Amino acid sequence: MLGKKKRRIWLPLAVLLAGTVVAALDARLAVRHYRLETARVSAPVRIALLTDLHSCDYGEGQAGLLKAVAAEGPDVVLLGGDIVDDDARMDPERAYTAASALAASWPTYYVSGNHEFWSGEADAIKTALEARGVTVLEGACVPVAVDGQTIRLCGVDDPAAGEAVWRAQLARAAAQADPDLFTILLTHRPERVEAYRGRGFDLILAGHAHGGQWRLPGVVNGLLAPDQGLFPPYAGGRYELEGGTLIVSRGLARESTRVPRVFNRPELVIIDVTPAC
Repeated sequence: MLGKKKRRIWLPLAVLLAGTVVAALDARLAVRHYRLETARVSAPVRIALLTDLHSCDYGEGQAGLLKAVAAEGPDVVLLGGDIVDDDARMDPERAYTAASALAASWPTYYVSGNHEFWSGEADAIKTALEARGVTVLEGACVPVAVDGQTIRLCGVDDPAAGEAVWRAQLARAAAQADPDLFTILLTHRPERVEAYRGRGFDLILAGHAHGGQWRLPGVVNGLLAPDQGLFPPYAGGRYELEGGTLIVSRGLARESTRVPRVFNRPELVIIDVTPAC
């Protein structure tokens, strides 16, 4: 009788534990939405932000990722670095396949991440992406036409290009910011937030932190992130800065990570920029 009672107690606990583990290690692609209102646009602009793909596999022809992007119907696609990994086990063709398909359907822009530089092939990666129709930004700002209006998009390399190079690119981008146009900075590094403040960027988009790898939603936003350490302040999400908004993607990396993501699904980020009422 006592043995049966113990089984009745332990069986639900075992099921609960198994369910928690499955939920914690869920690596299905999530789509996260943000909305930003501004008087600097006259019509809605939808942005798809993809960061930290690390050449991961999203099915045949990267269909899982591409279908998710297509379902959101973006006006522009931004690739925020670490799209290609430096680990030889991660096939770069997966990243190129995704980039090629994205650029064939939407205006697509890219900035580098640290792993492209760590691979020793950053220039070759940029050339390969440009050959597939992707616009590479290295301290430049470009006009992007959406629904009869123009927004300004600026982008900088990762600091792994060299600290002086990165600072010069950021200064060059900030000098091209137009106070009359909604201006976006695409960068890989969220922890450099102090360098972005007050530079004329309405929206700053970054990745790199992988969501802090391990999360406890509602309690801990992230445990550990590169260049931020324990309990990173910019692990992922939306942050209001002086004169602008920072949005940090938790990234798309899955099998490339050395430790599994916990309560931290890879994500496609969608930002809707809408006219202020």
